[in-house]
Amino acid sequence: MEMINLTIDHKPVVVRKGTTVLKAASSIGIDIPTLCYMKLDDMNIENKPGGCRVCVVEVKGRKNLAPACCTEATEGMEISTHTIRVVNARRTVVELILSDHPADCLICAKSGNCELQDMAHHLGIRQIHYEGEKSMYREDTSPAIIRDINKCIMCRRCETMCNDVQTVGVLSAINRGFNAVVAPAFEMNLDHSVCTYCGQCVAVCPTGALTEVDQTGAVIRALSDPMKTVIVQTAPAVRAALGEEFGMPAGTLVTGKMVAALRRLGFDYVFDTDFAADLTILEEGTELLNRLSAYIAGDQNVKLPILTSCCPAWVKFFEHSFPELKDIPSTARSPQQMFGSIAKTYFADKIKVKRENLVVVSIMPCLAKKYESSRPEFAVNGNPDVDYALTTRELAHLINLGNIEFKSLPNEEFDAPLGESTGAGVIFGTTGGVIEAAVRTAYELFTGKPLPRVDFEELRGMDGLRKATIDFNGTPINIGIAHGLGNARKLLEDIQAGNSEFHAIEIMSCPGGCIGGGGQPYHHGNAEILKKRQKAIYSEDKNKTLRKSHENPYIKKLYEEFLGAPMSEKAHHLLHTKYFDRS
Repeated sequence: MEMINLTIDHKPVVVRKGTTVLKAASSIGIDIPTLCYMKLDDMNIENKPGGCRVCVVEVKGRKNLAPACCTEATEGMEISTHTIRVVNARRTVVELILSDHPADCLICAKSGNCELQDMAHHLGIRQIHYEGEKSMYREDTSPAIIRDINKCIMCRRCETMCNDVQTVGVLSAINRGFNAVVAPAFEMNLDHSVCTYCGQCVAVCPTGALTEVDQTGAVIRALSDPMKTVIVQTAPAVRAALGEEFGMPAGTLVTGKMVAALRRLGFDYVFDTDFAADLTILEEGTELLNRLSAYIAGDQNVKLPILTSCCPAWVKFFEHSFPELKDIPSTARSPQQMFGSIAKTYFADKIKVKRENLVVVSIMPCLAKKYESSRPEFAVNGNPDVDYALTTRELAHLINLGNIEFKSLPNEEFDAPLGESTGAGVIFGTTGGVIEAAVRTAYELFTGKPLPRVDFEELRGMDGLRKATIDFNGTPINIGIAHGLGNARKLLEDIQAGNSEFHAIEIMSCPGGCIGGGGQPYHHGNAEILKKRQKAIYSEDKNKTLRKSHENPYIKKLYEEFLGAPMSEKAHHLLHTKYFDRS
């Protein structure tokens, strides 16, 4: 490919023809500030650039300033990135943005994580010289996401995530001129739209225009209530990312410190969602084997491929967009909801606590878990199986509120019996993990033979679409894997058209799976951070004594004492669900 030579801030640089000035500068370590630009590593997706004009630079021989994010570098170009003229222009642009922005930084959910706030500080803006009309939009609160469009700066990052990555199509630019914002069509509420609550829009929003529904206050009140027994479950992906909120390197496993922190916050029992992940495998794996056996026996009406059902954003996606396929996914509830159901029946009976006095709190990497816990089918007489779902970020906030020195905490163990799990439960936190956990169990139950190997490397990776064939002792099982709803859409369209080659498909809504969930510490599209979190997940799996879900002794005991057998009538009532046509 043709290379070109140019200079940036008097430094020579050689780049490929077609490279933008922003990327050319970045290649030699020169940082040009921007608010609207966003690049998602490994996904070949960039935000539509050129909107904010903060990245303007001076080009010799050019009369006007050029936006670096969408100006192509040319041979011999001489660029200055931080002249007084450039700095003055950037300050003016940011002041104009701030002139139509609420000044409530002290109580804004994004305070301390706001890129606009950081930019104003970086440019030394202490006074706004422009006064005029301010936008006045209503606040929209859904079960998982709050939209405060008065804080929208029209960067359109959320639009890119919703439309280009997730292909959900809820968010787009509406209105013109001063009234232009990014919102659902006709300014409808999110909960009236096809929003899946995946939270990827929240993860990339540079301001407080999109934030999660904060439930930390409700959890604090529950912990303060002497009449309540409050238990907590922690999702597998949380332990691989929580440390980042306390300055620890990405991929640092903090399982033991997280358990210790939760005890110090006052939770009566600290359990692990991985226990429920093992339980999910017993139910979902049995369902898979039942369908495979029927298919092998010649049943032409069997529903294949079976689709995993652990991700609530993905469930809402197919209920809206592919309702005719709602009989194909597994009926197994997600691990979060299985845990809640078992906690408020089996465990509540063990500790002699009434259902209404037992509060179940989830720590999740996901915003859609807030929505899932509010679905009416997961409640008994109005009392939900899971009362509150906090994100990883919310847990970090609670730990800071408790004045807990996280890094210095000892490593502590989860409580029994709902805290014991296998390595198979841990890998639920990454793309490919659910189906690998299912294969570890399904193979042994199907063949009656021990696995020749536990690690299925062919199911791992970060490609958005993957496929593999696993030999079940002479029976080839074709498996598909997708993360990101745009990739899921491709697989579902193949099923619609009758072209699917798969027997089982795992789908996760978020890039990377739960490790890249909308409630995780902000990673700004950095694929290396996701890979380090993924490596941590597999490391914990490898260090587990038991690595197959059906070997978990506490799961065996649960079936012996309470459930009977996988897919029994009681198991079906407590651990399975149904789906709805939301088209």
